[in-house]
Amino acid sequence: MRLLGKKKNVLGLDIGASSLKLVSLNRKSDTYELNSLGYREITPEAMVSSEIKDHEAIVFEIQNLIDQYAPDAKEVAVAIEGHGIITDKITIDKKSGTEAEQAILFEAEQRSPFDVEDVTMDYHIINVNEETNKMDVLLVAARNEYLRSYLRLITDAGLTPVLVDADSLAILNAFEVNYEIDPNQVIALVNIGFDVTNVTFVKDGFYHSTRDVSGGGRFIFDAVQREFQLNDELALKLLKGDVSASVDEDLYKATLVTSTDELLAGLEVAFSYFKTSAKIEEIDWILLSGGGALISNFAELFQARLGTPVEIANPLRNIEYDPAMFDGINFEQIAPLFAVAVGLAVREV
Repeated sequence: MRLLGKKKNVLGLDIGASSLKLVSLNRKSDTYELNSLGYREITPEAMVSSEIKDHEAIVFEIQNLIDQYAPDAKEVAVAIEGHGIITDKITIDKKSGTEAEQAILFEAEQRSPFDVEDVTMDYHIINVNEETNKMDVLLVAARNEYLRSYLRLITDAGLTPVLVDADSLAILNAFEVNYEIDPNQVIALVNIGFDVTNVTFVKDGFYHSTRDVSGGGRFIFDAVQREFQLNDELALKLLKGDVSASVDEDLYKATLVTSTDELLAGLEVAFSYFKTSAKIEEIDWILLSGGGALISNFAELFQARLGTPVEIANPLRNIEYDPAMFDGINFEQIAPLFAVAVGLAVREV
């Protein structure tokens, strides 16, 4: 799903169910410098479960976001998630050139649950084992109708989409830029969106697999809003830890426990499936990103439920920036929101 063009960095645009995020980076030898960073909320009804419900409203907000934070941007990289995209990893005999491509695409056609005429497919060779003469290949397939609906958002906003990635793989890109990968650790990158939670597993220093879990911040948001009879703005503040005197903190924590139970149960299943397929006993480290990572007390609940160390990700930790350009911004507080956008912005086209 990569369109041809000269090698360059592009604007990363993350179209989420509750907000839009953009990141623009400049490459500086072995690191990156932040050029622009933007955020804009969208009405939760505009996109539900990765389905675009209000095309015009999202296009309008994309245009406003670009005008405010990156007015010169023309080309963007975007990511998609949900039921319209699948990822799979295969292991085949080591091949190269046309022979490798034919073998990979043949395997992809056998595994795709969609008709091959209805999907756009791409692949990436993850690792080559010279001892066994085998290679691991990541396959990605997106339903054309689903893909086109996202691309129309971009083109109708007056932009050119030059690269399409999967949310889970953009998260992995952001992780690799900002953290040292220990091949002796098994890591789970958990990106909690508004409707969908992506989990990307890293084993032996390489991508292993991805699981999507239904549910995210929306159910928690609705539960808190309903319990305390708050408007959207106040409910969001409460979830971020701004507990007003009129809100009982114990009741808030109880509401959080109840509203996160289904999501945490789904994550437990995903982790259990991964442990079985990867033949491992434990996961060493969980790194949280996405808007859900900023929900007050959620990381602690997650860690207690799974018994695994949980850390909130900072996808900007290795990104240089001019403090004068971003005066007043607390990067540690907002960074988890931008994991997908950073992962897109580091891609070269």
